[in-house]
Amino acid sequence: MPQLDTSTWFTTITSMILALFILLQSKLTNHTFYSSPSHKDMKPITHDTPWEKKWTKIYLPLSLPQH
Repeated sequence: MPQLDTSTWFTTITSMILALFILLQSKLTNHTFYSSPSHKDMKPITHDTPWEKKWTKIYLPLSLPQH
C-alpha cells in the first residue's frame, strides 16, 4: 500500500492562506468607510392625533357611584 506524500502540503496551505488574505484585502479596499459620521437630530416626532387634543377618562365598573 503506497504511503501518502505530504511534502507539498505546506506549500499548498501557505499559498491558499496567502491567496485568501489577498482576496479579503482587495474586497475590503472597495468599501467606503466614513471617517466622521454625522449625528442625526434625535428629537421626538410629534404626531397630531385626535385623542391627544381632548380630555378623556376611563370609568371602571367599581369606580361608578353606588345606587
